[in-house]
Amino acid sequence: MSANDAPAYGVDSEVGRLRSVMLHRPGGELRRLTPRNTGALLFDGIPWVERAQAEHDRFAGTLLEHGVEVLYVAALLSECFELPEAREAVTVSVTADPRLGQTLRHELAAYLADLEPERLAAVLIEGLTKEEFGTSSSLRHKMMRPTDFVIDPLPNMMFTRDSSVWVGDAVAVTSLAMPARRRETTLTGIIYHHHPRFAAVPKLYDPSLEHLEGGDVLALAPGVLAVGVGERTTPAGAERLARKAFEHGKIHTVLVVPIAQRRATMHLDTVCTMVDRDRMVMYAPAEQRLEAFTLSSRDGGASLDIKGPRRFLDAAAEAIGVDRIEIIHTGERDVVTAEREQWDDGNNTLALAPGLAVAYERNTVTNARLERAGIKVLTIPGSELGSGRGGPRCMSCPSMRDGLAASQMFAAMSRRK
Repeated sequence: MSANDAPAYGVDSEVGRLRSVMLHRPGGELRRLTPRNTGALLFDGIPWVERAQAEHDRFAGTLLEHGVEVLYVAALLSECFELPEAREAVTVSVTADPRLGQTLRHELAAYLADLEPERLAAVLIEGLTKEEFGTSSSLRHKMMRPTDFVIDPLPNMMFTRDSSVWVGDAVAVTSLAMPARRRETTLTGIIYHHHPRFAAVPKLYDPSLEHLEGGDVLALAPGVLAVGVGERTTPAGAERLARKAFEHGKIHTVLVVPIAQRRATMHLDTVCTMVDRDRMVMYAPAEQRLEAFTLSSRDGGASLDIKGPRRFLDAAAEAIGVDRIEIIHTGERDVVTAEREQWDDGNNTLALAPGLAVAYERNTVTNARLERAGIKVLTIPGSELGSGRGGPRCMSCPSMRDGLAASQMFAAMSRRK
């Protein structure tokens, strides 16, 4: 595919009919998790890999059944690595790790140069141990245990939402906060900069900039973003994205939403997600607590007008032009149920169209509340996928959605099926 043949991409809401999405099917990287390294690699347990893959296949199958194009990270990378410039870029990035030392750095570069594209993509995601690498004259290598990593695995790669986010017709390759995840943006950046599908897409952000993660960015409506600031995204990152979005000209309002800096609420989309044009599923305690600063600009991002804070839901309703946003609570107002289902990603839904959303089947109370509110819920298993703390939204990066007006008819037909 040439750049001229690439589809027109763009995302200006959370609920427009989903047309194309980037996923990563979990694989060998999950087999690297042990009781010794789960904490450092940001997992709460050791998943059953085959079951996790089956659950992910069910997720992808649900998307395909509803007319969504599924693009897999590993396949896109393999295609990129047919290009010498993409191979060189990733090799330079991976071998820049200062822990390697000079000798092992050069040996690793030679090792990677000999790999076929598909194998290279697998190694960069699944990691590489000393034992797998083979012999070396490096002091660093000699002092490593056989199971130590020359290249660390990326078990969080399946959460494709975080390493890139679309803002209108532009893509932001983000800046991940946790050391265990930073190479994810290297690989995502390779795809967006070298794959013919995306070569002509405007680039809005860069991993070298202030910390910003895609799970914190919600496209509330055309022209309106909400950006959570908490454990992962910094105020500086939110401000930088706002300036760049204003400069690009597709966004007129950015709501910056402080959230608790703890693992249970690591991203804004663990607290709330849109399920319709003016309806949102939300962790009940957050409804009154969440506030927002409203950012706008009259001169294309050169200077910011900052107002607030005020109640998030009031600021959001005003920004998207509705009287109010209807809230469907995670669990019930019962504190224990709400807390359990929030932890199990009950808020982390993926809208396929207005009023049509994918959710984990385990959150039975929240799903029932959504159905009673007229939201059709497509449930998928997630007992193993959820061990990395992420739901359907976390596991998907939409790159193409229809406009809201064109999505209404599809949504109505889907709800009747």
